[in-house]
Amino acid sequence: MQVTRLRRRVEKKPSGLLGRRIGRRVPLVTAGATVVAVLAAGTGSAQTTQFGTQQVGDTTDKGLVISSDQYLKPIGDRLLLQPGKIMSSSVSPDGTHVAASITDGGMALAIVNLKDWKVQQLIGNNAAANLRIPGNDIGQEGPTYSPDGSQLWLGQTDGYHRFTVNPDGSLANPTFVSIPADGPKHALVGEAVFSSDGSIVYSAVNGQNRVVAINAGTGDIIQSWPVGIAPRDLIMVGDKLYVSNEGGRTARPGETTINSYNTPVPANPVTAATTTGTVSVINLAKPAAAPTSINVGLHPTALYAKGKALFVTNTQTNDVSIIDTGKNKVVQTVATQPWPEASVGYEPDGVTLTDDGHLLVTLGRANAVAVYKYTTPLEPVSYVGLLPTDYFPAEIATVGDDVLVSNTRGIDARRTTTAAGHATHDTTSSLLRFKLPTDNAIRASTATVFEQNGWTKGSVQVANGKGEAAKKKPVPVPQRLGEPSTIKHVFLLVKENRTYDQVYGDMPEGDGDPALAQFGENVTPNQHALARQFGLYDNTYDIGTNSAEGHNWLMQADNPEYTESSAGEYLRSYDTEDDALGHQQTGFIWSGAQAAGKTVRDFGEFQQFLTKPAGASWQNLYCDTKNMIATGQDTAYPLVSSSPIPSLNDVSVHGFPKFDTSVPDIYREQIWKQDFEKNGPANLNMFWLSSDHTGGPANAAAQVADNDLAVGKIVETISHSKYWKDSAIFVVEDDSQAGLDHIDGHRAPIQIISPWAQHGKVDNHYYSQITMMRTIEQILGIHPMNQKDSAATPMRDAFTQRPDNAPFTALPNRTSLTGGLSTPPSCGLDTPAAQNPLAAPAPKAVVPADMQEMAATWNDWKSQQRLTGPDAKADFANPAQMDHFTWYQAHDWATPYPGEDKIVAPQDVPGSFIPAPDSDG
Repeated sequence: MQVTRLRRRVEKKPSGLLGRRIGRRVPLVTAGATVVAVLAAGTGSAQTTQFGTQQVGDTTDKGLVISSDQYLKPIGDRLLLQPGKIMSSSVSPDGTHVAASITDGGMALAIVNLKDWKVQQLIGNNAAANLRIPGNDIGQEGPTYSPDGSQLWLGQTDGYHRFTVNPDGSLANPTFVSIPADGPKHALVGEAVFSSDGSIVYSAVNGQNRVVAINAGTGDIIQSWPVGIAPRDLIMVGDKLYVSNEGGRTARPGETTINSYNTPVPANPVTAATTTGTVSVINLAKPAAAPTSINVGLHPTALYAKGKALFVTNTQTNDVSIIDTGKNKVVQTVATQPWPEASVGYEPDGVTLTDDGHLLVTLGRANAVAVYKYTTPLEPVSYVGLLPTDYFPAEIATVGDDVLVSNTRGIDARRTTTAAGHATHDTTSSLLRFKLPTDNAIRASTATVFEQNGWTKGSVQVANGKGEAAKKKPVPVPQRLGEPSTIKHVFLLVKENRTYDQVYGDMPEGDGDPALAQFGENVTPNQHALARQFGLYDNTYDIGTNSAEGHNWLMQADNPEYTESSAGEYLRSYDTEDDALGHQQTGFIWSGAQAAGKTVRDFGEFQQFLTKPAGASWQNLYCDTKNMIATGQDTAYPLVSSSPIPSLNDVSVHGFPKFDTSVPDIYREQIWKQDFEKNGPANLNMFWLSSDHTGGPANAAAQVADNDLAVGKIVETISHSKYWKDSAIFVVEDDSQAGLDHIDGHRAPIQIISPWAQHGKVDNHYYSQITMMRTIEQILGIHPMNQKDSAATPMRDAFTQRPDNAPFTALPNRTSLTGGLSTPPSCGLDTPAAQNPLAAPAPKAVVPADMQEMAATWNDWKSQQRLTGPDAKADFANPAQMDHFTWYQAHDWATPYPGEDKIVAPQDVPGSFIPAPDSDG
């Protein structure tokens, strides 16, 4: 079928749809003054349809388009920090400098001169650093200046780097102050605070659930106190230390718990989320006394004290606890839930108080500062409004009349690391500086924040009753939750790490760059055929930078603040399947489906554990797959995967493997097919098909071809079954971090495959993982999980009222599935079908003689990356190195990485200083 473009003329419609793509890129300019919107909050463009066909990186009247269904047009002056994400920041005692801990760009710390409004110094293990330190692993909180400003302490995995602060504000003389690991538990330090005379540093030792006192001169630990779980922020008020315990109190006998860094955490068995939050109080006047505890909201993080009030941000319950420090009692709880349609997902994570009594709270996931009027702890605060910021505001502070906000993701992935394209690790964070507007101006700016987030009244509509809903004519994507859909069975196929250009850059029908097409039609014939039959989506974005974030965005429609703020270290957890702190209180897509009365079946997605029998090598599983296909027998190598989350484990098919690049995806397809033929589908069926991650025994092109064939065969089986007429298959990458894209590193290949899907079109509307999950929710009647999917517009334009029931027949692979194997399988090498002469040639899997030594160096590197086996970990490998290795394999070691002039060894890869997500060896 011929592919035609799904374009629309420019029309004024209530939905705010734009009818054309922005044809040229507008240069990014410095943020201007406060924008006062003319629309009332909650009105205007409907949800995320307001993006029309705009692309990430476009600058519009509403602001810069970013990958998380939001516009950016912040208040005040913006300073970009090019090296990566800001994890935390602190202002020097004299108010002249900001120290910002940073990650994902080869640095650990940036010193900003506030007078010059410039980055003065970069510290890290990158050659471009002004001051070198051996590690750039950084914790969630800090860095911390001494009271006299002469020292700065930066928290890292097992202690602190202590610096001397020069008269000009720059740092010198780094020395490491160690806090030893306690068995498997590293220190993973949180906030540090100094005694008033600067002689003692008190440290929240996050990984060991304690607070220690350190001699600031010698580095010796002189005292230790046990506190709650995952202590994070720390503040001194008089002779008392207050500690926010993100995981809450310790578990009681018989209580339901979920693990977090080898600690059982009180948790809900369905959502696997924490159920308590506490602030510990240490009386320094009586240091031998046990700390006391104050109950607050869930996931207490930031602390700020002024007068007799202590403010605590609770990122999971979306509120701020105000504690009277004289009574050590919560006297007021301030809601930070500005949009009535959703009560969670705003993630307050920074708080301060101005001299004139304005309480300022950063709402990380809303890209906003919430402003309240405050007088005393007992006097109820009054809500003023919202101010727009950059992407994920974290820390907030005042310096004189100025308000400073550090934004973890700044302007999204717009940093230029190679002229050839963008990557997800090109995050460009930012600082904002502004003077607080009048209350009237703040109230007026609230509408801007609503519009930038797509917060519209009536975004979530629920059918009035089952009887009334049943009378509605079924449509693919109902208007109201609970109304009937023509689709009864949803299949969510989650893959790994590819950008749009890597897969579809060679399709002239879409907006692709052929130079970046690593895995063209001869590697992915099924994905290309599926795009031609069921539609090509060339303007869809993943939100996360990596797998830790990506699977959360799919399973929770969010990357919770805990995971967002852990990105500098990722040692407490990376994949949060086995970490209660990474789970939102409203649950997951599967628990929402169950609450809606739908059935669920899980095939590997969000699984944490894998048991493999002896002999279950890639080669043996490949041959076992061929035997299963030929004979219909069960596998000879039964694998067992499981989840620590009870509600997911109960609906999991345990013979389906989780992530492991030594398991072929065609093996996974056969395990699923046997289950499908025996049991049929559930309403929601989730898959993790991870071979396109690459890095396994076969080379990159072979693994992507394996993944492509498995997807094609799954679609073939479903489309030739009796369930096809009421099925929809959503194919998505968890993230798009492992390559380049000429539009944006977050742009990713997706597919919507169904009789009810638009056929033979190119759809260039702005979509994202969030809009995809909202579409699934709308089809199955699942209530949205937070404000992000509540605000998202279902992808109704991707569906039709007139089904086309033509099935799909999988195409044979054209690239050898056994390419690059050092040991051939006993059943023989794979001989691919004839290649399409019109498609780009498939890799030959032959290393030229002059590249043999280089390839051997890379293979040695690969052997250390935990890509295979029961303990395989997605994204353990350094992302810049992994991208280069995959590129070299896919181009037969004959073509340098885009933007570079030669093939390089692992240690010479630009960007190889980006830390691996796990370093505990």
